[in-house]
Amino acid sequence: MTAYGLDGSRAEPAISVRGLAKRYGEIEAVRGVDFEVAPGEIFGFLGPNGAGKSTTINMLCTLVRPTGGSARVGGHDVVRGRDDVRRNIGLVFQDTTLDDYLTGEQNLRFHAELYGLPRAVAADRMRQVLEMVGLWERRSSLVGTFSGGMKRRLEIARGLMHSPRVLFLDEPTVGLDPQTRASIWTYIMDLRRREDITIFLTTHYMEEAEHCDRIAIIDQGQIVVLDTPEALKASVGKDRVQLHTSDDEAAIRSLRSRFDIDAGMHEGAVTFAVASGEQFVPKLFAELDVPIQAVSVARPSLDDVFMSYTGSTIRDAEASSVDHLRQFVRAHRRGR
Repeated sequence: MTAYGLDGSRAEPAISVRGLAKRYGEIEAVRGVDFEVAPGEIFGFLGPNGAGKSTTINMLCTLVRPTGGSARVGGHDVVRGRDDVRRNIGLVFQDTTLDDYLTGEQNLRFHAELYGLPRAVAADRMRQVLEMVGLWERRSSLVGTFSGGMKRRLEIARGLMHSPRVLFLDEPTVGLDPQTRASIWTYIMDLRRREDITIFLTTHYMEEAEHCDRIAIIDQGQIVVLDTPEALKASVGKDRVQLHTSDDEAAIRSLRSRFDIDAGMHEGAVTFAVASGEQFVPKLFAELDVPIQAVSVARPSLDDVFMSYTGSTIRDAEASSVDHLRQFVRAHRRGR
């Protein structure tokens, strides 16, 4: 597969993955994924917790050794060229790794020393990245006094200190309120404009995935579909209808017998997809055997894409992944 930059020119992929797999005992965390990420692209992995997103990032960042397949990041093999990969990437973990007892400036200086940046270069770069995320005036404050959003911005700045070619963001806004999430994304989009960098992120927030140039939906360790957000939504082609009725099971049976529609329970409501939903609703009220208490119609969203390709919404998938995660953790501990 030939990679192209965002300007349409031929370019070596920033990330190239072939058959990448990771197994922990009997648990297949990642089941042979294939994809490429173009230079300068914002590429998203969308899926529920436990789908294999973080495991994939950990393999690409050389923190976990694959059990199958291959991957190259910044032109370097993640197994044979671990040190070269690490010099060319920045990583913001899902959980904070900042030292609360140090100032923002001290956290960044320590990172610069780990990467061997000369002091003069590090000082200029520190000001640049801290100003980029709006924290230059707080550089002398202890990180323990920072809000969750400020800590996330500082971690992004730290990941940029050594001018990486690829920045990995593992659930960059998890646990933050919607307003702070929006603010973080303002910084991420500005970062892409100002820095010659590729961004690979994982998320389970649908609105966050909308910012990506392309999205790979991953479920149970496999990529089920990969395309732009617009193309993915267009592929669904139907509206999403949700009903609350006096007897949901009877409503599901009636939808099947009267309209040949396969509905299911998702997020506490009878849910199905149909073309021209607003035109269908009057017919629904007239012919459904069960009294309707409430109805909503929505244009295709990324959640509808996820449900179309996986058979469940992302919230339902997360709820059902609890047992899988427990098995995964137990297998991982046995493998240590």
